[in-house]
Order: sequence, then C-alpha cells, then structure tokens
Amino acid sequence: MRIASLVTRITQQMRRDRRTLALFFLAPLLILTLMYFIFDTEASDMKIVVTGSDQTIVKVLKQADFQVTAAEEFSQEKMIEKDTDGWLHVENGKMKLTLLNDEPTRAKAVQMQMMQALQGNEKNTPSIEEKYVYGDADTKAFDTFSPMLVSFFVFFFVFLIAGIALLKERTSGTLERLLATPIKRYEIVAGYVIGYGLFALIQTIIVVLYAVNVLDIVLVGSIWLVLLTNILVALVALSLGTLLSSFAASEFQMVQFIPLVIVPQVFFTGIFPLDGMSGWLQKIGKVMPLYYASDAMNGIMYKGFTFNEVLLDLLILLAFAAVFITINIISLKKYRAL
Repeated sequence: MRIASLVTRITQQMRRDRRTLALFFLAPLLILTLMYFIFDTEASDMKIVVTGSDQTIVKVLKQADFQVTAAEEFSQEKMIEKDTDGWLHVENGKMKLTLLNDEPTRAKAVQMQMMQALQGNEKNTPSIEEKYVYGDADTKAFDTFSPMLVSFFVFFFVFLIAGIALLKERTSGTLERLLATPIKRYEIVAGYVIGYGLFALIQTIIVVLYAVNVLDIVLVGSIWLVLLTNILVALVALSLGTLLSSFAASEFQMVQFIPLVIVPQVFFTGIFPLDGMSGWLQKIGKVMPLYYASDAMNGIMYKGFTFNEVLLDLLILLAFAAVFITINIISLKKYRAL
C-alpha cells in the first residue's frame, strides 16, 4: 500500500507539472527529428579548379564526380573566397595539388578520389606535389572542431551556473526584497550580469589557457582574440541563462532547458558539415549564438583569422547579448513595475 501511495503521489505530481510532461515526451522527438534531417543530408560535390592543363584531365575529373572548373589563372585567395576544395595546377607534366583543408576529412577524400581518377587515366601512378591552405598533411578532424568545443563548454557551464544561481536568488526571496527597494530594473540586471560576469570571465580565461597550453589545441591566430570571443560567448550565455531562469520554478526546471536550448545548437557548431545541410536547416543555425561563436573560433584558432575577419561574428554575439539583457529588464516587470 505504501508503495502504491508513493506511485500515486508521483503520478499526480507529474500530471500537474505540464512543462515536465511536455519536455519528457516532446523533447526527444524534437532532437530525434533534427538529427534525422541533419544526417539525412547529402555531401556537396567536391569543387576543383584546374589550371595549365588540356581538357583531358578536366574530363577525367568530371567523370570522377568532381565539380571541375578550368581556369587560366587561380590563387589561394580565390580558393578561400570561392570555398574551393582543391586547385590542381599542371605544368610541364608535373602536377601540384593545393587543398583548402578547412575540413581534413573532406580534403583527404578529394586527394584519394583524384589519385584514383588519374591512375585510371595514366599508365604510371602520377606524382602529385601537395600543398595546404590550412593545416598540413597531419591535420586531423579534431583540430578543426576542437576550437568549437572550447566555446561550447564556456557557453554551457556559464548558462547553467548563472541560470541556477539567479533562480536561487529568486526562490529564496532575495530578488523580491531587492525589487521592494527603489532600485531600477536595469540596475538589477546590470548588477547580476557584472557580478556573475566576473566569475564567467575567470572561468573563460582558465578554459582557454588550459585548452591551448595544456591540451595543445591548435592555435594559429591571436590568443587575445580567442579570449575576446569567449568573453562575448560567456556574456551571451550569462544573459540567456538569467533570462530563462525567470521562467523556471526550480533547479530541475532550469536543467530542462538544456535539451531545448543547448543540444540543438551543438548540431550547428561545425562538428557536422553545414554545407551539405538543407537550406532551411542552415537558416535555423544562423539564429543560434553558438553558430557564430564556432565560426569565429574556428577562423581564429585553425585558420589564423584576424580581428577584421571575425568582426561580424563578434558583433552578432554582442547583439545577442544586448537583446537578451533587454528582455531580462523587461521581464522583471512581472515582479514589480517601476
């Protein structure tokens, strides 16, 4: 009887908590559907530019399912601008292959597929000199998405800790006592953002320095730019976490936001190739902060981008933070109108 009574109480409690029930049944379906569309996308054709060659090699590469363009002149700058996977230059019987290598797995696929195509066309195995725009022949896939992981962990822990901390302030009555004073709403939000932001800043510095100096994660660009990017990421996570905490009644409900807010963003950080996704999926990714954080981090740490090259990503992250902070200020109206 006692077990039955306990089961009955839990069942009734769950039935009254509609948010938990919705998350329990609908969140797995949402994530599973998102994963289905992401993994169901096909890889885009490999883009190759051929210079200094007759049409024979161009024809052979097209038959090997490459998207081939013949050109008189080409350069690494144009490769980056047009997102070209490879550039094959033929001169005096010698071949030089330049690989973009922004995705090492894709670069190796280009290399192997080209060798197979040319071996079928030549009596002897062709000798191809290789060059890389980003990284080198030893670059691994982890080198390209490890910078994204740095931003992800900064975002995740700042979001969770800041949200739960402010939730405790509210459930313990501290926030209500503050609202009973003449203090303005923007002053409350600014105080919490700056206060928790100091700890978020320290955490960000520790994570970045540990990743670069201890784990030896690849760093081609400036570490100061890496720190700046992750400080903005922490600011976005802090403002979003404190905003969502106002909609949670308990720490458990705050944790419930993770599969709805954090998990979907993981799919758009670049860990999974974005080029092969459907257009509507790419549009979804562009409304998520981690999309821009990962783009900036990959550019700085792996490709050596400068401040001007990642400025747009940084401004968008700053805009996200500004929007979330503004909504935070407005949301305090439900506790007290000033």
